Amino acid sequence: MLSDSGQLSVDIDISAPSVARVYDYLLGGAHNFAVDRELAAKAMAIDPLFQVTARATRSALRRMVRFMVDSGIRQFLDIGSGIPTAANVHETAQRLDPSCRVVYVDRDPLAVVHSRQLLEGNARVATVHADMRNPDDILRSPEVTSLLNLDEPIGLLFLLVLHWIPDHDDPQALMDHFRRAVPSGSHLAITHVGHSYDRAVDAMLRESGSGEMTPRTEEQVATMFGDFDLVSPGLVSCTEWRPDGPSDSTPLNRTRLFAGLGIKP
Repeated sequence: MLSDSGQLSVDIDISAPSVARVYDYLLGGAHNFAVDRELAAKAMAIDPLFQVTARATRSALRRMVRFMVDSGIRQFLDIGSGIPTAANVHETAQRLDPSCRVVYVDRDPLAVVHSRQLLEGNARVATVHADMRNPDDILRSPEVTSLLNLDEPIGLLFLLVLHWIPDHDDPQALMDHFRRAVPSGSHLAITHVGHSYDRAVDAMLRESGSGEMTPRTEEQVATMFGDFDLVSPGLVSCTEWRPDGPSDSTPLNRTRLFAGLGIKP
């Protein structure tokens, strides 16, 4: 909901956990509540790699953003961004080039509120409250149209978000829409839960009201890149995507969490 001033107005319900705040906690952030920490503790008790996976994904995000900046990308659209905890897209990109512009998008109003508080004062970063199942709401939003230029190559990031989109919402068609909206030279980064992810954690998250995941096969995730050319090493475990060194190579089952980056020809 928007207030009369145009700002997002939402009553924060700290009695219900939020996936965005759970991940904020797992990544060492401060924008979470006791109920989120309790859910994270339950998940880690079921799956000891739950926090490792979250942190491995954040490490992959940094490497992917660095790759994009090194390749000439200076604008980014991060879909399903959650809360921009330390070392997120804008921090990584702007550390390499302060001119980089970033728009974060999330459907969780609480994540958007926290994001806008954290990003206040950074004129090259904006946050959109929108659902990726409505691509045009994102692509035509004032934040995107004022900060990004969709006629120039852009970095699209869909990290830990597509497995929250069930098959009946046709994630392949949604991705096709986003891919068509950007020009040649644009980059697309995806991380996605695979079939070896612990289903007990999924069941617990679902029962908590946090949502239900749809793990997918390597082939299903690969099709989300469409005609984008996957860069080496292809679609791999997130820890295997161009690791910087031993700190980035914590062993994870390859089919637990896929990561890949493609470039539009």
